[in-house]
Amino acid sequence: LARPPMEFTKDGSVDLRGQPIIASRTGRWKAFPVNTRTRAGYEAFERMAFYGVASNLVVYLTTQMRQETVSSVRSVNNWTGAVWMTPIAGAYVADAFLGRFWTFTGASLIYLVGMVMISLAVSLKPLHPHCTADGDCAPATRRQVAFFYAALYTMAVGAGGTKPNVSTFGADQFDDLDVREREIKASFFNWWTFSTFTGGLVAMLVLVYVQEEVGWGVGYAIPTVGLALSLVLFYVGMPFYRHKPVRRSTAAGPARLIGRVLRAAYANRGCQLTGELNEHGTAAAVDGKRLLLHTRGNFRFLDKAAMVSDTDSETASHAPCTVTEVEEVKLIAGMIVVWLVTLVPCMIPAQVNTLFVKQGTTLDRSLGAVRIPAASLGSFITISMLISIPIYDRVLVPLLRRRTGDPRGITLLQRLGVGCLLQALVVACACLVEVRRMRVIRERSIHGPHDTVPMSVFWMLPQYVLLGIGDVFNTIGVLEFFYDQSPEGMQSLGTTFYTSGLGVGNFLNSLLVTLVDRTTRASVGKSWIGDNLNDSHLDYYYVFLLVLSVANMALFVWVAMRYKYKKEFLEDNGTMGTPEAETEMVADGKVTADSPLVVERDKVEAMHVA
Repeated sequence: LARPPMEFTKDGSVDLRGQPIIASRTGRWKAFPVNTRTRAGYEAFERMAFYGVASNLVVYLTTQMRQETVSSVRSVNNWTGAVWMTPIAGAYVADAFLGRFWTFTGASLIYLVGMVMISLAVSLKPLHPHCTADGDCAPATRRQVAFFYAALYTMAVGAGGTKPNVSTFGADQFDDLDVREREIKASFFNWWTFSTFTGGLVAMLVLVYVQEEVGWGVGYAIPTVGLALSLVLFYVGMPFYRHKPVRRSTAAGPARLIGRVLRAAYANRGCQLTGELNEHGTAAAVDGKRLLLHTRGNFRFLDKAAMVSDTDSETASHAPCTVTEVEEVKLIAGMIVVWLVTLVPCMIPAQVNTLFVKQGTTLDRSLGAVRIPAASLGSFITISMLISIPIYDRVLVPLLRRRTGDPRGITLLQRLGVGCLLQALVVACACLVEVRRMRVIRERSIHGPHDTVPMSVFWMLPQYVLLGIGDVFNTIGVLEFFYDQSPEGMQSLGTTFYTSGLGVGNFLNSLLVTLVDRTTRASVGKSWIGDNLNDSHLDYYYVFLLVLSVANMALFVWVAMRYKYKKEFLEDNGTMGTPEAETEMVADGKVTADSPLVVERDKVEAMHVA
């Protein structure tokens, strides 16, 4: 006998065979702990593996592979950029063809193969340069370099399928249409975020120390074994997982929508914007999709796509777009502009695993009898971020909410602006530390590339702490902004904008370092970022990066002041609010705390911004 419909999930989740799935026997948090906690466990080991490689990669390339500083920085940036760009393809494959489970399954195995290859590359004698006891290493052969980079980029390909699906598949185990499951879904994101921070913290505190003091092979083997065990546990829970059906018809939705609106606007380019714009009557939602209100100002030429004329009824091919469709394209265009002015701030974190580490290796890293790896200072970014998040959420937001009336305390772009300011201060701190380091070098007449500067590495601590605090505003703010402002049904765009921004930021930093190196070699005969940092001018490079950050911040403010936030119908009451009412309730994110829209958005933000 068929089971009563109420026993099945309400959101259309299915099993691997595409059949309706019993809600009480699958998914959720308490029914089968392996179901969601192994997802968090995988993320912890994946973050441990990624940061275990990324945090100390520049040290391995310069000390073991004998690469030049600029070449190693460029290599790290290019690899990190690839890790953050490949999720675009992974998200598309999952949404359009394979689904999240099968995309993650294939990609996680590729990721594991990459980690095994990296472990072999640093462990087997034929695959890495021979090094003597005093630390001198022979130059790497072409075969050794090729195998090591093949391992790195195999890992990057695997990351493309795991990063966009690791959290979303775990979130799929909760039914958004079930009140209880929707409430406890926030706990999953808390657990997932905590595991992410934990994995990165362990990597920067423990693995980098093991790599430098015990051995690179052991340091890479630990996260590799952990990654394999977490995958085994994940596959044990296969019978209990819920899956969202793949809707291939919507895979090209954004591209098709943009093309339709642009064609319609171009067709009406000679018309004057007068009269009525096309929309679905006065309903607030159509087919469960909330409609958008018309905005004035930016990208006004797109409004011509929704113009209603007498000829529209005669030829179906000339049917106008709706106001909602036009506004969705405006949102995408506005998000692209904001994305462009967040690329320079995305270059700042790229310094952490490259120049910051190289800067730290020249300083006194002793703490009692222990010698601290320079890459371990990155753990203070995570620690300061973990401390700052509850302070921001529980103290700063309520205080600002009372002053501004905004439920978020400050608007989305104001939060990003604060993040941009803090990241500029990070570069300023790094510059001041480098100025002091260079003064000590001159006073002590230090010139050797391996000479230790008698200055504590903890002078660099403020720049790491500021970067962690800045991430609360910038990194989380970017995620929140692009998720909130994405058109309904296109929230995956938020992940794409976020990951691609980090990827492009790393590529831009690689390009900037290369240009500065070549320009300074040609003009003054010596690179600002030479192999011997004790005889270079890293402080000049930081000044240049600071000027670039300040100029970008001014451009960001100009863009933010002109940005039009998404405006939605608030109630399905058959009427459209006046512009004044809609501005008061929705514009710039300013809505009353008891608004139904705010309640729903708060639930979403709780799930997506831990």
